[in-house]
Amino acid sequence: MDKMPRIVFMGTPAFAVASLSALLAAKMNVVGVVTAPDKPGGRGMQLQQSAVKQFAIAHNLPLLQPEKLKSPEFLEALSSWKPDIQVVVAFRMLPEKIWSYPPMGTLNVHGSLLPQYRGAAPINWAIINGEKETGVTTFQLQHAIDTGDTLLQDRIVITPNMTAGELHDKMMVVGANLLVKTLNGLFANNIKSVPQSDAAEIKHAPKIFTQDCEINWEAPVQKVHDLVRGLAPFPGAITKIDGKIVKLFTTTIIAEQPKETPGTFVTDGKTFARIACSDGYLTLEDIQWEGKKRMPILDFLRGYRAP
Repeated sequence: MDKMPRIVFMGTPAFAVASLSALLAAKMNVVGVVTAPDKPGGRGMQLQQSAVKQFAIAHNLPLLQPEKLKSPEFLEALSSWKPDIQVVVAFRMLPEKIWSYPPMGTLNVHGSLLPQYRGAAPINWAIINGEKETGVTTFQLQHAIDTGDTLLQDRIVITPNMTAGELHDKMMVVGANLLVKTLNGLFANNIKSVPQSDAAEIKHAPKIFTQDCEINWEAPVQKVHDLVRGLAPFPGAITKIDGKIVKLFTTTIIAEQPKETPGTFVTDGKTFARIACSDGYLTLEDIQWEGKKRMPILDFLRGYRAP
């Protein structure tokens, strides 16, 4: 192409900032940014700006925050930017009128190796399901969510104790680099899109709800460990100890047949705390007691009194 294609970037959280930053570092022609409206949050419920908005302002990028993506005002403002292509990273579902608008379509960065783990929480579910590998996929948006033709993929190893937070941070960087590589390939006309194949077994990644966070202690210890790390640091795996709700974030496995029934809290009150599963113990490394802050287990035990 004889001139740099005009890119409109759409995203909201810190995960998306890494991609937007990579576009600027690669001297891409970002002509505008779309992010979520400011929302009340924090102790005083003050209006909070998204991470993408803060970055856009700091880098003097034109910004839109539409309440409704189908509003005539937003469509008019978007068209005034004359985008050749749109990039979506951790934003929201777009109406067809928006994603089909640019001549080169709309490119999405998704945190899995599509077609596996389509949905809102691919990072969490890959770890919860005990996967040893995941990755990032760039693909072109179409009608059904996360089903568009794929462009490039990059694989990421999931280590045995990796948490969702750690995978998120790694994927953020890998995804940003893959985005730049994809756009360079598209602009040079040397990437071919590939329709997603129908895998024999499709694993989904729906939004995480409270019931998904509740620990079943009768499950194998490896499965419980995977649930804990797949929900750490947010929203956190939930259980009850002494009748109080507790969140677990970091655990280690003891592969030893428990003497106690699954769900039994075992501690010497000073140096360790563990909970029995069906085929082993899960040692608690840190914990968040109901109404308290997250703390190392040794700090928790100093104030713990068994009922």
